[in-house]
Amino acid sequence: QVQLAESGGGLVQAGGSLRLSCVASGSIFRINSMGWYRQAPGKQRELVAVITSSGITNVVDSVKGRFTISRDNAKNTVYLQMNSLKLEDTAVYYCNVVTAYSYWGRGTLVTVSG
Repeated sequence: QVQLAESGGGLVQAGGSLRLSCVASGSIFRINSMGWYRQAPGKQRELVAVITSSGITNVVDSVKGRFTISRDNAKNTVYLQMNSLKLEDTAVYYCNVVTAYSYWGRGTLVTVSG
């Protein structure tokens, strides 16, 4: 089993920044991809950004240029640096880690105020 611990969410004004972290622990043999998804009220969960074990990233267009995903393989940690936050970025952000299975964190709430 793999456990994920997310942190870094909170309330921020539009234009501000937050940094999310997600630490994976437990029975980890090899982590393939690590990523962040989000779910806004009344909407489906959507991909925000993903990073492979070799560091290849994919960031959705709506956050490109504002959000940066990175990972520290030695610490089994993935980060999401979020800059120039907009009202529409308000959502619960979920960490996802893929080994032989897919694991999800419990989510961390990001609220952007005007």
